Amino acid sequence: MIKEKKNQNPAEIVKRAKKSSDFKEIKKNVSGVKIFISCFTSLIDHKTMEQVFLPYINECEKKTDQAFDINQFKNSIPLEEVMTTQDAKEIEEKLHKGFVLITFENTSEDWLLVNVSNLSKGIRETNETENEYSVTGPKLGFVESLDTNILLLRSKLKSPLVTTEELTLGTLSKTRVAIVYLDGITNEKHIETVKKRLAKIDFDIIWDTSALDEIIRDNSHTPFPLYLSTERLDRICYTLSLGQVVIFSDGSPSAISGPSTLLDFFISPEDYYYNWIVGSFFRLIRIFAIIFSIFSSSLYVAVVTFHYEVVPADLLGPLIESRANVPFPPVMEVLFLEMTIELLREAGARLPTKVGQTLGIVGGIVIGQAAVMAALTSNILLIVVALSALASFTTPTMSMSNTIRLLRFPFIIMSSLLGGLGIMLGFAVILCHLFKLKSFETPYMVPLYPFRRNNFKDSFIRSPYSVINKRPDYLRAKDTIKYSSKEKNKKKEDINDE
Repeated sequence: MIKEKKNQNPAEIVKRAKKSSDFKEIKKNVSGVKIFISCFTSLIDHKTMEQVFLPYINECEKKTDQAFDINQFKNSIPLEEVMTTQDAKEIEEKLHKGFVLITFENTSEDWLLVNVSNLSKGIRETNETENEYSVTGPKLGFVESLDTNILLLRSKLKSPLVTTEELTLGTLSKTRVAIVYLDGITNEKHIETVKKRLAKIDFDIIWDTSALDEIIRDNSHTPFPLYLSTERLDRICYTLSLGQVVIFSDGSPSAISGPSTLLDFFISPEDYYYNWIVGSFFRLIRIFAIIFSIFSSSLYVAVVTFHYEVVPADLLGPLIESRANVPFPPVMEVLFLEMTIELLREAGARLPTKVGQTLGIVGGIVIGQAAVMAALTSNILLIVVALSALASFTTPTMSMSNTIRLLRFPFIIMSSLLGGLGIMLGFAVILCHLFKLKSFETPYMVPLYPFRRNNFKDSFIRSPYSVINKRPDYLRAKDTIKYSSKEKNKKKEDINDE
């Protein structure tokens, strides 16, 4: 938990803010007095700054025959909200709300704050999270403008710790890329790792952050996403608060953050908007659904091909009857239905929303019923594959959802060759592969491997807020405490005393 520094002065505040690439300082000379104009360019209204505020300053520079009077200077600024203060904390807060700070050299005068904020103008009405929709919680997402995305982030996290560093990548595209982290919280090794990997990129066009994801990842020969890609503002704010590094790219409506672990991709922002018991229940259902989605079709092939003895006697009759007229082996039957589901899903994603929904529903019913009537597949397998496809949609992130869709096919092939043994061998190979993966030099399977008991508080279940007040150990944050869990108890004691 970061403690506020006392007795700060504007110079210290400006020095700290200069670590961010979107913080600028302008020097002017008004009536023989040097003034310094400081602001975050991502938070101000550039039209007001360039057409109202700076022209006024330029006019004041021309008046060299008059003695400088701060009261006259303040009252003449053609903007509504102008204030004087010597409170360093107030200055820092106003800077992160889009105010301009005016300081004077070698004078004991108060410092001026002028409101040229763009916080109410920089958010468009249509930037909702379409691909990561949630029933509960904010719907605000990122857009294709880097400046707007930084504005959205700073409007949510009004903290002096938010630091941005900008790079230009792409020999042809000259794409602006921003690295964002919390200064004093995020581990410096992670920041340096991101900087070095981005600096080494020699690419012609940076289309999206997904291209950066593939280029800078620790292992490019893996189907698993190593960095969390999201278009949700609340999710990026949460990852930043944990101590992760976030990368934005101009022209991309999503951001990537890391180091990430496997369990991060199965956590939904909604888990934190519900009661912790309800949130934990939904998270466990989601994890179970993902396991079911990967193994259900392959288990069907293994049982029908090699392990009839595990089928209950009451179910064996309907199973044999449903497959009596099917001319294909189980593996061909499963692959046919799985490919049909994938074709429907791809076609629905490429078509307009209303047409895609109609195609998915009608196409699934018609093709499924026709396949059963034509004896191309059995009724039981149709139910299994449909449930498997439905379970895959519970994955909160699209990148991990695509990986799960892919993993089903190798397990189906292995089960057709070796039955249950093939599934176990495939699972062992995947597990060994996962244990070797790293995200920004951090083990991908934490807290399972290496085992971190303290990090299980927010993994398979979402514990109460009073328990998850510490940042994960694997991130090695400079400050491990997010907030004090004792404040709640103090309030309860105060109520009881009354």
